[in-house]
Amino acid sequence: MSQQDKMGIYIFCGIQTNEDDEFGTIKMEGEERETFTIRYKDAAMVAAEVPKKIYHPNRENLMMHQNAVSDVMAQKDTVIPISFGNVFQSREDVEALLENLYPQFEKLFPEIKGKIELGLKVIGKKEWLESKVNENPDVEVMAKSVRGKSEAAGYYDRIKLGGIAQQMFATIKKEVEAEVFAPLEESAEAAKANDPLGDKMLLNASFLIDRGKEEQFDEKVNEAHERWKDKVDFNYTGPWPAYNFVNIRLKVEDS
Repeated sequence: MSQQDKMGIYIFCGIQTNEDDEFGTIKMEGEERETFTIRYKDAAMVAAEVPKKIYHPNRENLMMHQNAVSDVMAQKDTVIPISFGNVFQSREDVEALLENLYPQFEKLFPEIKGKIELGLKVIGKKEWLESKVNENPDVEVMAKSVRGKSEAAGYYDRIKLGGIAQQMFATIKKEVEAEVFAPLEESAEAAKANDPLGDKMLLNASFLIDRGKEEQFDEKVNEAHERWKDKVDFNYTGPWPAYNFVNIRLKVEDS
């Protein structure tokens, strides 16, 4: 076998189990691979044997990883997410990793049992955001000033104009946090407002909720969307394992 053909162990997620569970096959870069569990006490890693190399986080590979984890979530109520692209040398290495991580897993299992993560991104509609900025009387005065000057002479006015827009945007974000995020946070087991992505995103939130309360939470999201739908778009995703509420360091190291 050439260096290129060496096989490694790709891990998808951790689960709480006392059995050798089966989760079927996955298709990794065109090849069918059987999944299996590597166990330690009442913990296990869901894994597959794959060519040992760096896997690029392209859309197809990320979807493969997410779908595999979703299949596990359909059968198990305690799933610890593992980030994309982790390949280990051997099953023995994964066993050592699992033994090393077990104290963390033992604490996490009761915290995330029966819990799912839901994501909500709130993106401002361009026309509405522009209208909010233009409502500020300082903007109109500054804009007129900039229009009447040369490129060099208007430089500092342009900086001020950008600053006013940023202040307005920060005010809108606070409004969305108060009217959308805060009420949803009250209905969740835990919630996080992550850094927004892009210049129109007003909220990038993750919520940890009880699996049995997903329908009620959906209703609250729909109510918020109904109030804001003329101003923003909602991008509501999940259920996922608790990616934003679990921090696992994947290293085989001495305790």
